[in-house]
Amino acid sequence: MEYGNFIDWYNALAKPYWTPSPQFIGLVWQTLYPIILLTFGFVFVQIFRGKLPRIIVLPFLVNLLANIAFTPIQFGFRNLPLASLDIVIVWASIIWLSYKIWPYYKSVALLQVPYFIWVSIATILQLSITIMNW
Repeated sequence: MEYGNFIDWYNALAKPYWTPSPQFIGLVWQTLYPIILLTFGFVFVQIFRGKLPRIIVLPFLVNLLANIAFTPIQFGFRNLPLASLDIVIVWASIIWLSYKIWPYYKSVALLQVPYFIWVSIATILQLSITIMNW
């Protein structure tokens, strides 16, 4: 798939008036990904070192896999309903992972707040786009 086709397809979709620009969305993710990398990496290292129960990895893996899957689902397959389901999984797994890590590392849970806020906005946006283009 060519980059131009991807942009043309996305630009042709009906979107809410408050949709952020692609540049702004990219900037937000450029800010969030280092936080995600550091906090998730810290958790994975603590699990590897035996300082956290191994089961704690589950919500982090679910979140990571769903987050990675979003772009190919949305823009590769151009499947808006499946992308909506995927982003709801990303959103719910942030709550889940924050709840699970809170008793051990409150700072890791608190560092997920910006991620949760952004994904909450992105989830409403994705659901809106899906409904508007049904």
